[in-house]
Amino acid sequence: MADKKLYLLDAFALIFRSYYGLIRNPRVTAEGKNTSTQFGFVNTLVHLLKTQNATHLAVCFDTPEIGVRNETFPEYKANREEAPEDLKLAIPDIKRIIKAFNIPIIEAPGYEADDIIGTLSKKGSEAGYEVYMVTSDKDLGQLVNDKVFMYKPPSRGGKYEKLGEKEVCEKWDIQNVSQVIDMIALMGDAVDNIPGIKGVGAKTAAKLLKEYGTVENVLDNAENIKGKMGEKVAAGREDALISKQLGTIIMDVPCEFNEDDYKISDWNREELTTIFSELEFRTLGQRVLGEEFKIKAKEGEQSDLFGNVAPRKSSSKSSAPIIQEDIPTDFKTIETTKHNYQFVNKDADVKKLINELNSYKEVCFDTETTGLDPLLCELVGMSFSVKKGQAFYVPCPKGKEACLTFLKQFEELFSNEKITWVGQNLKYDYLVMKNYGHLLQGNVFDTMLAHYVIEPEGKRSMDALAEQFLHYTPVSIETLIGKKGKNQKNMGDLEQEQISDYAAEDADVTLQLKKKLLPLIKKKEVEKVFYEVENPLLKVLADMEYEGIRVDEKFLNEYSETLGAEAKQAEENVYEQAGVRFNLASPKQLGEVLFDKLKLDEKAKKTKTGQYKTGEDILQKLASKHKIVDDILTFRQLTKLKNTYVDTLPSLINPNTGRVHTNYAQAVAVTGRLSSNNPNLQNIPIRTDKGREIRKAFVPRDEHHVLVSADYSQVELRIVAAISGDSNMCEAFKSGVDIHTATAAKVFDVDAKDVTKEQRYKAKSVNFGIIYGQGAFGLADNLGISRTEAKEIIDNYKKEFVGITKYMSDMVEFAQEHGYVQTLMGRKRWLKDINSGNFTVRGFAERNAINSPIQGTAADMIKLAMIQVANKLSPTGGGKGVDYKSKMLLQVHDELIFDVHKDELEEMKKLVLSTMENAMALPNDVPLVAEMGVGQNWLEAH
Repeated sequence: MADKKLYLLDAFALIFRSYYGLIRNPRVTAEGKNTSTQFGFVNTLVHLLKTQNATHLAVCFDTPEIGVRNETFPEYKANREEAPEDLKLAIPDIKRIIKAFNIPIIEAPGYEADDIIGTLSKKGSEAGYEVYMVTSDKDLGQLVNDKVFMYKPPSRGGKYEKLGEKEVCEKWDIQNVSQVIDMIALMGDAVDNIPGIKGVGAKTAAKLLKEYGTVENVLDNAENIKGKMGEKVAAGREDALISKQLGTIIMDVPCEFNEDDYKISDWNREELTTIFSELEFRTLGQRVLGEEFKIKAKEGEQSDLFGNVAPRKSSSKSSAPIIQEDIPTDFKTIETTKHNYQFVNKDADVKKLINELNSYKEVCFDTETTGLDPLLCELVGMSFSVKKGQAFYVPCPKGKEACLTFLKQFEELFSNEKITWVGQNLKYDYLVMKNYGHLLQGNVFDTMLAHYVIEPEGKRSMDALAEQFLHYTPVSIETLIGKKGKNQKNMGDLEQEQISDYAAEDADVTLQLKKKLLPLIKKKEVEKVFYEVENPLLKVLADMEYEGIRVDEKFLNEYSETLGAEAKQAEENVYEQAGVRFNLASPKQLGEVLFDKLKLDEKAKKTKTGQYKTGEDILQKLASKHKIVDDILTFRQLTKLKNTYVDTLPSLINPNTGRVHTNYAQAVAVTGRLSSNNPNLQNIPIRTDKGREIRKAFVPRDEHHVLVSADYSQVELRIVAAISGDSNMCEAFKSGVDIHTATAAKVFDVDAKDVTKEQRYKAKSVNFGIIYGQGAFGLADNLGISRTEAKEIIDNYKKEFVGITKYMSDMVEFAQEHGYVQTLMGRKRWLKDINSGNFTVRGFAERNAINSPIQGTAADMIKLAMIQVANKLSPTGGGKGVDYKSKMLLQVHDELIFDVHKDELEEMKKLVLSTMENAMALPNDVPLVAEMGVGQNWLEAH
């Protein structure tokens, strides 16, 4: 190991990598600031400092001044689109972070970071250092030698890459690293607008260099190169020479390598604490600075008892806050906040508390349990709060029978319909109490759901919300039960007095959050979706989760054996056709067999690590070339079905009920869609026969019941028609004709009766694709047709369905003006990038502007249907006066599954279909249609 290791970071290469790495799931602060770029950059920096034994380090930045390359070629980098606003705003933070780590920032006006890195790598290596150029820019490969290496940090859990001369040559398919410049000269670089020779790609360039060595030799031998390529080389002489000049790293930038300045030293921990607090890097802050790291309140914010911020004072000349030295900067905690938390464990005190709570119209409620599964855990205690700063913790006796006896005295309180129960993720507490025989009969107010409709993309754990809205850091549960791992305790392992303040604080803080969120619901104008959809759905989902569904374990065991045998046969077929045995589960070995041995694709694509791509999309395109591909796909499909679903479902059966109880996540998807886990019902396969068979495992509770499946028909297309008001599509749905046939007739200008199966399929792809931003390229790839034909189909579609085209443009314009789009129920999707100057970022926001109202309205619709069906099934909700024996069990996409007693079958059919089809009135009189099936298992009913 070298004693002296110098790491030179290409700042903007890492900055862009960090931003785009989290573009689909950005990190956002409470104020809405995107911190993905800063987060990714810090992770890379910390990785280098903690794992790579670096002794010296510097970060190199580009500068905006015109440089020598632009003087030589004014069009250099001219086609680069503007950087995203969030990325540009991150740069000052990143420079502050670098300085706080006491790392030098190196800039040289008129020069690029590549040139600075090149110059410093030369000086560093001459001074005896092993130099690592930290970048994703492959052009720097020209600088690699026995002392200078390229280093690519890990991403998404992958491994880092260290590239020496051998690895660089393999990536470029060249003989020596000096040919990197020649490759750039021949093929150009679209990102930097380096022209190269028109018509010369990477493979052609590598082939020419193998024969002629340098770009100059290639150009001098243009007449000897056969065919049109020779003509292209001759015509591109000037562009190639300019390109070589542009692609050559400058090695004499005016910057000095002062070893002492570059040496890694102690960090400015106080400044890092400040910056990480501003960026809300809680976990990352603890990982870097230690567990003592705490988020600091923002300067200038005066806090009351719970951190409520007073208005900032400002001078008459500036809106900037006056910073007062006596203002506290740390978040409030239980140690620094006055509170009255009572441990209520005496019988007389418990009765007194119950009487007092019964007099309130609003009670915040929270449970402490031994685990995360509300149907398997034991109740340890309950906490209540009705006033700010005051809360009560009531311990429960151990053992379910003793606990049930103890809880009888709370029956009047829990059944008080005048009380609104406030909670954070209240569905969990509701289920815990239901499992102990008690229902919270009154209305509910869930702070997690309130925040969900206010800020769909935000963080919504109680701790995060407390810091965001109350400037208060609650006690961490890990201080009580320890860190995650085999030695972590649960609440049942602790003395009740130890739990008391922690539990009481939860109720107190949640009540405070309710007071903060309530006015925001009104301000954001999301009252309708909160009070009519999300909040009432809580109890409906809890009741469904409590019911669960019976699973035929015998069928699953038998099907597992069948899939295993068929997968083994497919595997043997692969080996027989390959002529060699190998690890079929290894993408690397599979790629070598398919492309090196069998030569299925001479232009096979490779991953960044140099191995062949063998994803399903790649294999599907090769299926017609060799039967081995079908067997590989079959093996993968069968293995996934067996491992992911068939072998896993039995382990999820509740030992007490013999049923599977999925958990519905109500506040996750920004569109409003429900998700589920343990098991994830949304992912139960339906596209293949083998996958659909899994649905046979879901069966009625007994011989007196059947499963009934009710599914909305083409609900999203109906919503598109209704919202857009497109006359052709609205008429098609009103007349009851097949929408895809009707679309095909319009697009292909034929009578509906003459529409072919192929035309209908193409029309269906357009119907579902165009509203999600699919263009000609995507449609062509999806249908296996030319881009010209795909463009013609889309153009015809837009001409015939002008209302939908107008809807798309109207939604984008609305979002650009208001910053959000909304569903028919008023669910909002905030789109802060809708006016971005960056085409990629703006395009992503525009697609969301178009499809969010559609997806979100569909989500609202199925939720409303669930609420209305649940109400009709109860004696107090419009039912027939007694509880139905039939139960609603599952929701999957646009489908509801019921366990229906045979005596109630006909009545339930009418009730469910009528309710679903009238759950929400769509504009322009577009009808809703639901379809129903009945069976002895889910597959048969679907």
